[in-house]
Amino acid sequence: MIGEHSSKQYDNELEAIRSKVLLMGGIVETQFLDAMTCFRIGNAERADRVMREDDAVNQLEVSLDDACSHLIVRRQPAANDLRTIMATIKVITDLERIGDEATKIARTAKQLHARGAVTVNHYEMVRGIANNTSDLLHDALDAFARNDGKQALQLIAQDAVIDHEFRSIMRNLITFMMEDPRTISAALDTLWVAKAIERIGDHAKNIAEYVIYVVEGKDIRHTKTIPLPDDVPAQAE
Repeated sequence: MIGEHSSKQYDNELEAIRSKVLLMGGIVETQFLDAMTCFRIGNAERADRVMREDDAVNQLEVSLDDACSHLIVRRQPAANDLRTIMATIKVITDLERIGDEATKIARTAKQLHARGAVTVNHYEMVRGIANNTSDLLHDALDAFARNDGKQALQLIAQDAVIDHEFRSIMRNLITFMMEDPRTISAALDTLWVAKAIERIGDHAKNIAEYVIYVVEGKDIRHTKTIPLPDDVPAQAE
């Protein structure tokens, strides 16, 4: 009975941590969407809110790291449970960095609009990569919430699409700057935003990889070939 009670209490503590991680994920997801709205229409108040929310994200990172550390010390979890906690700690780190990138986008958008630069065409240039990255982040958090390794595995290839989009944006912006030096300032701002979006995609992919690590016990980071289950179609290059 004592062992059963201890196990139930551990499960409750771990679930409380996961719930707070998902709360943190919801905050950074909203940060990203609000930051992109700032870049599109220019809204200094909303940009400031995005930057203020970064403080809340940072505080969650600290408290969650502390909770995970205490859980390891108190419960001394076995291999599978320890793997879950370690992966959760890594997810927390990636979420905090997503918040940092969203803050960069909001700050850049605020500065760009304050200078009176025209941004409509520049927003259109990053709209596609922003939408794809937003979808990847949302789906990665969903896979984490449900411990869905199959869904997580399907997400990995999406990051390659985002990387390809970033390279295309970078080439186009370089061309604009070479053809018309007056566009350099706004083009550089757009490039910083595109790079921040690409980095958010990297962190979202990391979250999907940690889900696979928890569910399958396989660390697929830095592997060139990602094995797909039989019922998942291979992604085209």
